[in-house]
Order: sequence, then C-alpha cells, then structure tokens
Amino acid sequence: QVQLVESGGGLVQAGGSLRLSCAASARTFRRYAMGWFRQAPGKEREFVAAISWSGGSTYYADSVKGRFTISRDNVKNTLYLQTNSLKPEDTAVYYCAAGGVIQVVAGAYDYWGQGTQVTVSS
Repeated sequence: QVQLVESGGGLVQAGGSLRLSCAASARTFRRYAMGWFRQAPGKEREFVAAISWSGGSTYYADSVKGRFTISRDNVKNTLYLQTNSLKPEDTAVYYCAAGGVIQVVAGAYDYWGQGTQVTVSS
C-alpha cells in the first residue's frame, strides 16, 4: 500500500513556474514507476509525465514537452514535477500516481494522490 500526497499547486500568471511535489508513505517507493496526470473541469484525466523506478527513463505528453520536467528522489520518497512557461490551458488538478511499470495510461497505475490545484491566469 502506498499513500501519496501532492503539494505545491497554486495560482500563477502565464509564463510563471511551479514545482509540484508528491510525498510517498512507503519505503518501497523506489520500486514503483510514477506518473503525473491532470484533469481540467469537464475534461477527462490526461497523462502529463512519467518516470521509471530508477529515474532513468522519462516520458512526456507533447503538450508539456520542453516545459515540464519530472524527477524523483528515492531517498526522500518524493516525486517532483517542475512546471515552467505555464499557460492558461495548463489549469487543472494535478495528480501523482504509482504503478508497476512506466505507462501513459491512467488505468495502469495502482495508487493515486488526492490532487493539487494549479491555476494559470492570462
């Protein structure tokens, strides 16, 4: 069982940056592939970024490639998402998730956090 708690969301102007964090409860954190997803009002949850258990492999949605960076610290049991050059269309609730293998599909992940709101004003 893994409990995930996101933080770092907030209100930012377009072009600004936020660093999202996801703290994991389990010492087995290092065994899990991790992902970030987001959901805007009235839209389906969508893939943002994913990282392998070692951090050696990363994947990004085309919409955030070059602007967002996913990383992890397996000593601190924490996942990060550095978001730069934010746009109003990045406004959503951002969720972190843990799963057995690195995937871009939400259904492949076993554990989810409660989400953190990111709002980008124009």
